[in-house]
Amino acid sequence: MIRVLVFLALMVSPAFAEIKIQEVTSKGGIKAWLVENHDIAFTALDIRFQGGSSLDAPGKRGAVNLMTALLEEGSGALDAQGFAAARDGLAADFRFSSDVDGVDVSARFLTENRDQALALLTGALTAPRFDAPAVERVRGQVLQIIASDTKDPEAIAGDLLNTAAFGDHPYGSNPNGTVESVTALTRDDLLAAWKGTMARDRVYVAAAGDITPAELGAALDQLLGGLPAKGAPLPADVALQVPGGVQTQAFPGPQTTILFWQKGLRFQDPDYFAATIVNEILGGGGFSSRLMDEVREKRGLTYGIGTGLAIYDHAESLQGSVAVANDKVAETIAVIREVWAGLAKGVSQQELDDTKTYMTGSYPLKFDGNGRIAGILVGMQMLGLPVDYPATRNAKVEAVTLEDVNRVAARLLTPEALSFVVVGDGKP
Repeated sequence: MIRVLVFLALMVSPAFAEIKIQEVTSKGGIKAWLVENHDIAFTALDIRFQGGSSLDAPGKRGAVNLMTALLEEGSGALDAQGFAAARDGLAADFRFSSDVDGVDVSARFLTENRDQALALLTGALTAPRFDAPAVERVRGQVLQIIASDTKDPEAIAGDLLNTAAFGDHPYGSNPNGTVESVTALTRDDLLAAWKGTMARDRVYVAAAGDITPAELGAALDQLLGGLPAKGAPLPADVALQVPGGVQTQAFPGPQTTILFWQKGLRFQDPDYFAATIVNEILGGGGFSSRLMDEVREKRGLTYGIGTGLAIYDHAESLQGSVAVANDKVAETIAVIREVWAGLAKGVSQQELDDTKTYMTGSYPLKFDGNGRIAGILVGMQMLGLPVDYPATRNAKVEAVTLEDVNRVAARLLTPEALSFVVVGDGKP
């Protein structure tokens, strides 16, 4: 499925542009970004370790996913129940998740409980227990998810797309693993996954709220100073495969899931801002995109269709998805191809102006709290953006001309290479 694009969360509001981002370096040399705000006695802290499930060792698919889910299942002297009770007693919120490119740790805590919350989180990061009862319980939950995905046409389609697009690269297989690989994982495998992914050479940190630079610096050394200096080698880049045509898999039900993709652009590409505008016109989040207009509004083929520029650390693509009645599959694919080819020929000045207005004016709601701000700051760091990016981003969008957009549309959209996976009883 379409991976949520970090860049979309970076579209900025004027209010956010006024927030001061401070660069903090701890005494131990760990770096972070901070938006200091003492209006409310509350802090949001986000940590991302680059690598994620793409670092699963050969034959150990699902190890990073399972390991991450176990970080809150006990640490140090606390078993799973003791850890949960301590966290709840502090009114703290810890969340641990992973994807193909990273392990994410999110913490929210009150200032009055900051020291205790940080101590508890430090244990989860640096001294996870991986107790046998917790491992078996969480393993069972993962196996249930894997089993459920075999009955979910969207999950099936996503796996087919990833395999077709990325082959034997880690992106090409499900990070949850298989029944066989997850069942075979041992505690030693989980320890190896923990040491390989959660290391100081790949960590990005941001905080927003009631904490000073000195306090954040001390927290960084406490939380991360005990982790390994270096983790497992990151995977190589992978060339996106775009076989063209339609791959089908039968699945019973009244609707058919359709995913489609082609090559995208790197965030660092000089044409990337223009490409985001092209995507917004093609099938972005609003109801005014060409695909929504042609597939939903004019023909009533679906309730919704969307596209996104998917950025991975080692690949890039332009992906889309739609679900339609089984007897509408062929028509829907034909319309998608038609829209793709039409947009490759260019857009109007009015479309460009309307899209710019939307992109520069609709994002204040994305910056409605310390939690969102902390997450945005981590994303900015990972993309290599400067601290003044929020103040300059809208100007970059405004600077894109009609000539730029039409040139990039012709470059980006390749209807002859558009690839589809179709899961359901519909016939393309």
